[in-house]
Order: sequence, then C-alpha cells, then structure tokens
Amino acid sequence: MDSSEKNTKAESTEQKPLNREPSAKTLVDHFLTPQNTSYDRNHGPIPHINGKGHSVRIDGLVKNPLSLTLNQLRSEFAQHEVTCVLECAGNRRHTMRTLMKEVQGIDWGDAAIMNCKWKGPRLRDVLLHAGLSLDSASSDRQFHVAFASYQGKCQDDDWFEVSVPLEICLQEEREAVLALEVNDTPLTSNHGYPVRVVLPGIVGVRWVKWLDRIIIQDHESPNVYQQRDYKILPPDAVDSDSAEKYWHCTPPMYDIPINSAIAVPADGEAVTLSSTGTVEVKGYAIPQGPNGPVTHVRVSGDGGDSWVDAKLDGSDQHMKWCWVLWMAQVRMTPGVPREILSCATDAGFNSQEWEHSQWTLRGVGYSGYGRARNLTVVERQYG
Repeated sequence: MDSSEKNTKAESTEQKPLNREPSAKTLVDHFLTPQNTSYDRNHGPIPHINGKGHSVRIDGLVKNPLSLTLNQLRSEFAQHEVTCVLECAGNRRHTMRTLMKEVQGIDWGDAAIMNCKWKGPRLRDVLLHAGLSLDSASSDRQFHVAFASYQGKCQDDDWFEVSVPLEICLQEEREAVLALEVNDTPLTSNHGYPVRVVLPGIVGVRWVKWLDRIIIQDHESPNVYQQRDYKILPPDAVDSDSAEKYWHCTPPMYDIPINSAIAVPADGEAVTLSSTGTVEVKGYAIPQGPNGPVTHVRVSGDGGDSWVDAKLDGSDQHMKWCWVLWMAQVRMTPGVPREILSCATDAGFNSQEWEHSQWTLRGVGYSGYGRARNLTVVERQYG
C-alpha cells in the first residue's frame, strides 16, 4: 500500500470527498503518471474493498446474465493493455472562471489529468461473453451501457452510475477495458481497486471506479451524475434556476476535447531569458476523443503574433489515446506582465482554434489556449 492509499481513508467522506491535483510542473515529469502523483476526483467516500470476494454483475438486455470474479476476469479473457489519458471534465475550470466569468464546481487547475497504462479484459469481450449480440450496436434502436458502483452513498445520489452509448464499448478500435492494473501494478483503492472502467478518449466521469455492475439497456442512466451534471449547458444557463430547462435536452459529455496546458513556467513566476533571448516552456497536450495522436503544438511568447513549434515527447510512440509532453524555446521581451500561449492540433485536424472556449455554467470542457500568465521576464545578468 503506497502513501496515496494510506491517506484516503481519513481524507474521504460522503460530505467531503477526496478531490486533489498535483502541481502541473510535477505532472509533466513523467510520461506515465505514477498513482501517488495523479489527481483524485470523487463524489463520495473511497471504499477499501476485499478483492477476493468481489464480482462484477453483467445483466440487462443480454442473453446470459452473469457475475465475474477478479480471477475470472484475469483468467477467462485475453488481457489487453492500452496507454491513454484520463481527464476530469472540469480540468482547467480555474482558467474559465478567471478569464471569462464565475462557474460552478471544484476550482481545478491544469492538472486534473493523468496518462497511464491500463490492463484488463476488453469490455467488448466481456459483453459478448454475456450474450450481447453484435447486431445491437448497428440496430436503429439506441442501446446504452450503464456502469454502477454501489459501494457508498454519494453527495447527490444514493450510488454512482453513468452510461455511454453501446457502440463505444463494442468498437475494437476504442480499446475499452475493465482495468485490473495500472502501470504494471494493481490498482489502489483511490483509483478504483478492484475493477474500474477505462474508456480511452472519453471524459473521466464515465470511467467508473469500484465497479459492481454493468447493465445493457435502451436508455441512458437516470442517475444524477448522468442527467444533471457533466453537460455543456448553453451560455444563457447562467445559474441553477435558469439551467433547469436545459438539463433534460442537453447531451452528456463523452469525448474529451483537444487541449494543451503550460506547466513550466507557472502563472506569476519570474523567468530569466537565456543568452539567446528565449524562455524554456514545458507542458502537455491531448487529442480530441478518438482523433489522436497529437501531431503538433505551437507556442507563442508575444500574444499570438508569432509561434514556434514545440518538440513533442510521446507522439513517436504512435499511441492515439496518449498525451504528449512538449518543450519549446520561446523568444520573449523583458517586462511585466508577460504571457505565454500554447495551441495543440491532433491527427483529426482538431485544433484549439479560439482564445477561449464556450463559457458554461458547470465549467466543463474548457479547451482554450494553454496559458502561463502574469510572468515577469528579466534579462540575464552578466558580470
């Protein structure tokens, strides 16, 4: 048990769940995010489950409802590895809040994100084993896969449950798995032990931890976390009252947006120009949904008048679901306040094409330019 797991029992309650992020500077030190460095997002207490007695129930619109133990999930199915980014839908909410206007929700910075290698049986294989027909995904009838954890009462519902369209789970190229391991080690309790859902390219709220049940059904989950949160409401939903009429008709978030963030330098730092008049800039970038990998990142030190291409670390691995870590040397002029911008593009030709993304009440899906603001740039002193 590592230090991150030792701390979770005391820090997490129904009234005050564990929600925390590392510094962005720490985050970009590793291509694969260590479990004790990664962010935590919870809607209730963290359960500490005895895996030996745990099983996952698969039922609903399947021919052969069944329950699978951890041993069965390991031994009766081929194990699949996928390296992919996991991002909270509210990542970068602080930027939306400070540059646009006030929003609801946890004041996440740029580090509610992690990039890990996950291992377990393909979700597709498990669903087919339960007698799900492949014709279901291609029929005119819309099917959904709900993921439920009954391990404890949440802040806003009696248990946690969300759903995704069935085709996301059945498409082999989507690489959805029921993860038993992360980065070649067992999951810790705060990251979903004994089983969590992994849906590459999909926002983190759908990656249900402490998975108890999978239900195939012809409707979305009715749970509050599916119906009344994690939606990009229109801009005229300016408060809880005006949002009421939009919850039922606004689709849930599924794909993560194209994004980039600057980790070094941090907002408010003083930076010294190199002998060539440049500043070293580091950050991460992620592709939109299934459109990876990130193909290039541009960085500007003069408000977007000129841009340089960043050097990418990770894109050479041809992993469409991963982030890339990037570095650039950006020319800047001394003074205060100064700002650095970043802009990512992926293999699907999605780019951060506007300075700010759409404002939305819940502050989810922010994908404006990466920014390091209020910098003090000083010349190197010789002597």
